[in-house]
Amino acid sequence: IVTLFNTLWASLCCVKTYHDHDHHEDQVHHNANPDRCDGIEFDAIAPDEKGHTFFFKGDHLWNGFNGPAQVSSAFFRELDDYHHLGHVDAAFRMHNSEENGKHDHIYFFLDDKVFSYYNHSLEEGYPKDIQLDFPGVPSHLDAAVECPKGECNSDSVLFFKGEEVYNYDIATQLVKERQWAHLPNCTSAFRWLEQYYCFHGHNFTRFHPVSGEVNGVYPKDSRHYFMRCPNFGHGGEAKVPKCSEVTLDAITSDDSGKTYAFTGHNYMRLDTHRDGKHTFPIARTWKEVTNGVDAVFSYSDKIYIIKGDQVYIYKSAAPSTLIEGYPKSLNEELGIEGPVNAAFVCKDHHIVHIIQGQMMKDIDLSATPRVVAREASLPISGIEAGMCGPDGVKLYVGSEYYHYESPGVLALSRMLQEPKNVTPDMMGCVE
Repeated sequence: IVTLFNTLWASLCCVKTYHDHDHHEDQVHHNANPDRCDGIEFDAIAPDEKGHTFFFKGDHLWNGFNGPAQVSSAFFRELDDYHHLGHVDAAFRMHNSEENGKHDHIYFFLDDKVFSYYNHSLEEGYPKDIQLDFPGVPSHLDAAVECPKGECNSDSVLFFKGEEVYNYDIATQLVKERQWAHLPNCTSAFRWLEQYYCFHGHNFTRFHPVSGEVNGVYPKDSRHYFMRCPNFGHGGEAKVPKCSEVTLDAITSDDSGKTYAFTGHNYMRLDTHRDGKHTFPIARTWKEVTNGVDAVFSYSDKIYIIKGDQVYIYKSAAPSTLIEGYPKSLNEELGIEGPVNAAFVCKDHHIVHIIQGQMMKDIDLSATPRVVAREASLPISGIEAGMCGPDGVKLYVGSEYYHYESPGVLALSRMLQEPKNVTPDMMGCVE
């Protein structure tokens, strides 16, 4: 449902033309200050190369999931220089693993023109006719979204116009046209955290990028999920902490490279710099875990979550599914009693390193039954989380961490190292 304000706004700024407004209309247009919490239908949504997501409406945009509207030309100046309207029909961020010269560029579409931006600067030679860059793709688009290889059959772009969807193969420039009549007409589309969203009105519908299939209860109101609005929300909206205030309960990286940090009842993906770092309730992904975690580790395409004297084991692949028969007791699963402060497994290894107080216990996960094979006393007290990565082992104590080259070096260490501070790049915190 679009409010009366949005109807007026649409009549003022959303006519898909490519000519100058007269002075009076231009003044009205630029003085309007839309509020997305009123229930706005976006013209386009696209992240930039740094993971900042822009929501476009008329000649305004919102930078990220919080904050007021700003004039688009403050970020993408040439849009106003070329056509004085500032609005776009569609936008996406290019994912082209074969050609770095185009990878991460933002493409804007208006009528039959395409604009390519990188670092918020218009690329030389643009705007161009859409057909020159994307042959076979129609003009006057409604929406567009990138689809990397692995999620689509190849690096692709999905273009939407009415009920028609055009799957554009970036490498071959071939276009496959299909109808997804079951999907609402998308006025914008957005890929976020490997999921695909069609926005229509102030709602969205999640869909599969290959089949267009919709699973779950949709549409949903975007104000609950993609922006912070009074009287809306779905949890997990913790304020960004200062780095000096960061404390972790657990941290792990699964076999696909997804890295999760856990604090309280929430978790954050740390590997999603292209989409920004965002906090979610733990129970949203691992629904049986409702009261936080003590330790988490990944092994053999599964995530082990330890809470109290219980172990929950989930399949790593989305959606996270609890393995039948779990949770089980720590003693039954790992041959130890709780509590556990931290746990980690190094890639391509079978040993889980369990930290209890200042003791590290090594358990061979390939053995039956599982028992403690080795123990080592550690020089660090108060360990709250740990992870083994390509650069070695990190053990977290409050907002600091200790780095060791390997579990073996850690086990033999007798002197306390100088700790390092958690940084914004690591945890999405602020200085």
